[in-house]
Amino acid sequence: MTAAQALAEREALVATPGPGGPGARAALTQATDTWLGELFALGTDEAAGSPDAGICLVAVGGHGRSELGPRSDLDVLLLHRGDERRAAGLAERIWYPIWDAGIALDHSVRSVAQARRLASEDAKVLLGLLDARPVAGDAGLVADLCQAVLGDLRAMAGKRLSQVRALVQSRRERFGDLATMLEPDLKQAYGGLREASVLRAIAASWITDIPHAGWESEVQRLLDIRDALQATTGRPGNVLRLQEQDAVAAALALADADDLLRQAYAAARTIAYASDAAWHRVDRLAAKAPRLALRQLRRSGPTRVPLADGVVVQDGEAMLAADAHPDRDPVLALRLAAAAAQAGLPVAPHAVQRLARESAQLPVPWSHPARDAFVSLLGAGESTVRVWEALDQAGVIDRWIPGWEVIRSAPQRNAVHRFTVDRHLVEAVVQASALTRTVQRPDLLLVAALLHDFGKARGGDHSIVGAQLAAGIVPRLGFPDDDTAVIVRLVRHHLLLADTATRRDIEDPATIADVAEAVEDPEFLDLLAALTEADSIATGPAVWTQWRRSLIGELVRRVHASLAGRPLPQPPELTPDQVVALGQDGVWVLMGQGEDGTEVTVAAPDQVGLLAAVAGVLSINRLQVRGARVQTIGDRAVQVWTVEPAFGEPPAAERIAEDVRRALDGSLDVEARLRARDEAYRPTRAIARAAPRVEVIASGSDRSTILEVRAHDEPGLLHRIATAIAEAQVTITGAKVATLGSEAVDVFFVADRAGRPLRSQHAEAVQVAVRACLEQPIA
Repeated sequence: MTAAQALAEREALVATPGPGGPGARAALTQATDTWLGELFALGTDEAAGSPDAGICLVAVGGHGRSELGPRSDLDVLLLHRGDERRAAGLAERIWYPIWDAGIALDHSVRSVAQARRLASEDAKVLLGLLDARPVAGDAGLVADLCQAVLGDLRAMAGKRLSQVRALVQSRRERFGDLATMLEPDLKQAYGGLREASVLRAIAASWITDIPHAGWESEVQRLLDIRDALQATTGRPGNVLRLQEQDAVAAALALADADDLLRQAYAAARTIAYASDAAWHRVDRLAAKAPRLALRQLRRSGPTRVPLADGVVVQDGEAMLAADAHPDRDPVLALRLAAAAAQAGLPVAPHAVQRLARESAQLPVPWSHPARDAFVSLLGAGESTVRVWEALDQAGVIDRWIPGWEVIRSAPQRNAVHRFTVDRHLVEAVVQASALTRTVQRPDLLLVAALLHDFGKARGGDHSIVGAQLAAGIVPRLGFPDDDTAVIVRLVRHHLLLADTATRRDIEDPATIADVAEAVEDPEFLDLLAALTEADSIATGPAVWTQWRRSLIGELVRRVHASLAGRPLPQPPELTPDQVVALGQDGVWVLMGQGEDGTEVTVAAPDQVGLLAAVAGVLSINRLQVRGARVQTIGDRAVQVWTVEPAFGEPPAAERIAEDVRRALDGSLDVEARLRARDEAYRPTRAIARAAPRVEVIASGSDRSTILEVRAHDEPGLLHRIATAIAEAQVTITGAKVATLGSEAVDVFFVADRAGRPLRSQHAEAVQVAVRACLEQPIA
């Protein structure tokens, strides 16, 4: 076979559609090796000497593992005994045909001694050479190199693995965790394909065993997804972009993009769990005897310390005692999990597998000890996550909580969410565990935190669906009817405080009355407030801002006062500076540093279009709005904005005041300035985004009509919205503005020119006008 024929066979394999899989990767690798072998033979025929005389073409990395995808780079090494001139000439005769074929190439030319030295200095080189495989030439060179590299690794295992660990941590910081990303990098993100190489390196060091339960098959699943991605896009790459996920899902015969992400997340979690377990053992050995050879330490005898009934600690892991019998003790799994989490220990993988195989079924309802152990597990804080993940990997959680498999690894297509649905619930439990001192029934808080989003990934209103499911789950856990009712209500109303505080006027007595009627008593209100905080923090940093926290806190205080029969507190008094500003004529601007950013207070005569003018001025001055509250006091309006400068330092208050004055008197054309900037920074291609949502909220204030706007945030957005409202002959009497990540969530309290709530037809007209301004392309 000629090199041209071999290349044609390879290209035919790349172009052939199919399900992929290990067989397809092996076939493509074989075809690639055949072609490279022909190139090697041609190159050596043109040079002096025998093809097998001290030179070898070596596949490393994924190529060495026979894991080539349709558009994978070729990662090869030309290895020689020391004849650098001959090797360099041969390399040119091999590399150029590869480049001419349009195939990306990662190449190097080294002697055995050079390759060994580099492997001892560079962890990336080490990981690649552990998979070295001869393609053509003197295979003895590869055997010699691999023997030397493995010997060096095992002789200096502690030092070499610490270098690998630093590499893993750096990569994780840069690329994140695969199982939490909407656009994951299948190769570089933690839990991705790179972890497989790292696990093999740990195993090759001989210092400790690595988990063997299923992670290799999950690597194959990620490779299948990578191959489908490269086949559908026709280009190399490992990042699963949103716009490509539907096509990749179809290529893999999956239901949809969510199913694809769920598969990728599940695989990544299994791989990450194996990696975490392996690194825990490496770290424990290194910490226990930093001056001893790790292999010598591994041979030392185990020491077992009792931790709970049937549970011991050995080598820094919680495991089953020698006389433990999971088949006779249905509470043992819960007891071990609680003891491990409370002690901050991982559960030994073999103990997890034994519990999964042998544990007796828990009686329904659970006994008091079982329920107590479960609550203890939930209340352990950060260490709950590691223990929960271990049990979830083995399917133990499914037995405890029917329906858990529905939300496992379920993606949340919302930029503010950091985690999948199931991981978010566990994270909410962790956050709730820090708030148990603020409520009378911490057990109810923890269980509600675990179940509050249980209705997701099932269709319908997740609060309603979740409450219905909780009504069946909680009694199984051993809670009496009255406690079950509280948890069900918490799940049903877990969004009540956040939605009310950010979408309604909390100074309106009608709002307070509605919340008081829903919560019924102060004890439930405290539980709901703690659940709201735990849920918000677990969602992501863009949600639990100082602005949001203060609004919810004020709402809770007012509802508490209402439930206690005390008069509602008055609105917070203006600061002395703000009082001064309201007493001045014309426009008055104050600036200062707040907890969430720069605070800009604008006081001015109230008039239609004031909010639009100020929003436009802030945008012109490159101040990004993170939050705002607007109040009208008599014939003066005071606006308090939280902003962040897009670049450098914020402008002076005097400049903002002057620009507002000019905008109001017409000498500053805000619209023209914004259009000019938008034109200058117009994106080079259209970006698909979700359609904006504009709603008139029913059952709102009896003093104004509530308009909620949700849209992708962009410069000048608030100015456009406020302008549309003003042009609809409507007065903005108040506003609450928030930017969560890249999403704007704005609530406007509006009235007609007579100061009354809008009639239904007028409200609908405003809704249409605002939606039209958001859907209209920027000129």
